[in-house]
This record gives sequence, structure tokens and C-alpha cells, in this order.
Amino acid sequence: MILASTIFLVTLLLVIWQPKGLQIGTTAVMGAIVALLFGVVSMDDVWIVTGIVWDATLAFVGIIILSMVLDAIGFFEWAAIQMARLSGGRGHVMFVFSLLLGALVAALFANDGAALILTPILLAKMRILKLNTRTILAFILAGGFISDSASLPFVFSNLTNIVTADYFHIGFGTYFARMILPYLVSTVVSIGVLWLLLRRDIPARVEIGLLKDPDSVLASKTLFRFSWLFLLLLIAGYFIGDVYHVPVSVFALGGGLLFLLIAAKGEYVNAREIIRTAPWQVVWFSIGLYIVVYGLKNAGLTDYLHSLLLTLNHQSQPVAVVGTGFISAILSALMNNMPTVMIMDIALQDIPNHTLAYANIIGCNLGPKMTPFGSLATLLWLHVLSQKGVKIGFGQYSRFGLIVTPPVLLIVLLSLL
Repeated sequence: MILASTIFLVTLLLVIWQPKGLQIGTTAVMGAIVALLFGVVSMDDVWIVTGIVWDATLAFVGIIILSMVLDAIGFFEWAAIQMARLSGGRGHVMFVFSLLLGALVAALFANDGAALILTPILLAKMRILKLNTRTILAFILAGGFISDSASLPFVFSNLTNIVTADYFHIGFGTYFARMILPYLVSTVVSIGVLWLLLRRDIPARVEIGLLKDPDSVLASKTLFRFSWLFLLLLIAGYFIGDVYHVPVSVFALGGGLLFLLIAAKGEYVNAREIIRTAPWQVVWFSIGLYIVVYGLKNAGLTDYLHSLLLTLNHQSQPVAVVGTGFISAILSALMNNMPTVMIMDIALQDIPNHTLAYANIIGCNLGPKMTPFGSLATLLWLHVLSQKGVKIGFGQYSRFGLIVTPPVLLIVLLSLL
């Protein structure tokens, strides 16, 4: 356990620190190689882990490619400007609308899409509107939180969702039917808690006349209109694929590449550049870090968690659901939600209570918001903000996350009952 824990902690530290020249995927693979060399995991374990995460990682890449193409044609910028215009310049209404937009983007384009693509656009618009630093920070922090707390309704809305749905063989439709209520509850409660906490930093009026006409940011109105139909057909494809047990990645990656080809044919995007800059490192990160984490499983961590979760399951259903969700949340905040979701899934495997699998997802999606290193999306989000001149310190982020996350998490978990 000591050796496995040391390899994991060093790997995670390097992922968070990101030394110059080392990308997250490279670091995770290096950790996996060390785990193999020291016998913490075997080659059989590598194939097991690859079988668990391949669908999730390829689906993630597809969703991000689709998001990048939509971003290139002005889809998200159009939505951000429309959101601001619909608010009528009322600051508090704009705050709520921006979070509703973030919740929709997180649901349809995953938490990473909401955090990494929508956030820079909203930041640019807020600077055009000449909002002060405290107001910008309020909108940014709230948007960062909603990107994870709202990544619940579809299997593809978060990597943790895909991993768990695949692990427990939960169909696309079954998953959606079970998680649509927690999604709605999480969105409403998150907005309410965030507004109560940040309302003093939101101006009463915003001069929206400074923004461009939304149609002026579109590279092609025809392709923009087609994109709405494409998204509807893609979502329908997920439900149809569920009937025939088609992996989520077939539609996510296939849809992303197909839309890229359509946009590239009209010369609205540079297909080669989008493929080159797609997050391929996340593939290696997922496989590498999960292999390292599998070493913790071999060392007995999942056995201990299994005993703890079994004890909770023998209590009342509310105790079992809330306990499981908070265990997942705390582990995610301390050791990142990617390894946590797999460890918890393995620990839950023989417990005859599928509601706990959903509680695990909720904990792994919301729990990371308590620390800056709780999720890959947050790490990348903070990096993007830093490049844009917005600095959010470790203490500042953690204080915010520790205030907002627990009450939202508790209420969302209770909505599963």
C-alpha cells in the first residue's frame, strides 16, 4: 500500500504541478510505467483498465472536437451575446442567465466544454461591458462551479458519468431518466447558493449596448442553423444507440468528426488545426492515471472502501446515498475525481444498490469543486484564466468551494431518493 500510494501521490503531484515540458498525459503514463516496473500493477491490469476507460476517453475527445468546431463558427459567442441581451441589462438577471447557459453547455458539451470554451468567451464579453474585477471574478467563479455541478443529465456530460455507466452497464436512456431530476435540482440550487454568496458583487445595471449584434459573430448562418439540427439528431442517435448497445464514443467521436468534415468542406474551420489541438493528452492521462490507481486497488484500498460502503448500505437509504456521495466528494477533492470514480465503482461493484452508483457520480462531479486540483477540468480552467490575466489563488478558490459545495451536494444527493 505504501509503494502504491507513493507512486500515485507523486504522479498526481506532477500532474497538478505540470513541470515545464511535461504534459499531463505524459506524466500519467510515466507513473503507469513506474507502477508496472515495481510490480504494483501487471500487464493484465493494463488491459482491464483500458477496457474500462476507452469509451469515456474517446467520447470526451469527440465532444471537445465538436465543441471546438462550434466555437470556431461562433456558436458559443452568439449564445453568450444573446444571453446578455435577453437580460435587458439587469445585472442579477444576467448572472442567472449566464449560469443557465453554463448549465446547458455543461449538459450538452460536458463540463470541460463549459469550463474551457464558454468561460473565455464570457470573460471577453464582461471586459467589453467594462465590469469591475470583483464582478468579473463573481461571474467566473460561479460559471466554473456550474460547469461541474450541472454535468449530470447525460452519460456524455462528464467523463465520470461515462466510466460509471459503462462499468455498471447503465443504458443511455436509463441513466437520463434517473439523473434528469438531480440535474434540474443541482442547477436551481447551485444558482440560488451562488447568487446568495456573490450578490453583493453583481451590479444592478450593465450596459449591454456595448456588445456586438449576435449574428455578426457567426462564420456562417447556414452552418449555424444546421448545427442545431445536427445536435438534435446526435442526441437522438445516443438514445437509438442505447437500444442496440452501441458505445457512447461511437456517436460522440463520430459526430464530432462528421461535423468537423462538414464545417471544413465549407472552409469555415481548419480541420487539421482542430485535430492537432484536440485534447489527445487526455487519452493518455486517463489510461495512465487509472493504471496507477489500479495499483491502489491491488493494494487493498477498494476492499476497505467496500467494507465502509457495505456498512452504509445496511443503514437507511438516505444514509447510504448521502454517505456514499460525500465519501466520493471528499476523495475527489483530495485525490482528483478521475481516480476516485474508478476506485469507488470497483468498491461498489458487489453492493446490490444501484442508487449508490449515481450517488458516486454526483459526489465525483461536485466534490472536486472544493479544491483547485479536484478535477482535470478545474486545473485546465485555472490555467486558461491565468493566461487571460485572471489569477485565482489556492486559498481563495478553496474557501469558495468549501462554502458552496457541501449544501448543494447534500440537496442534490437527497433528490436521488
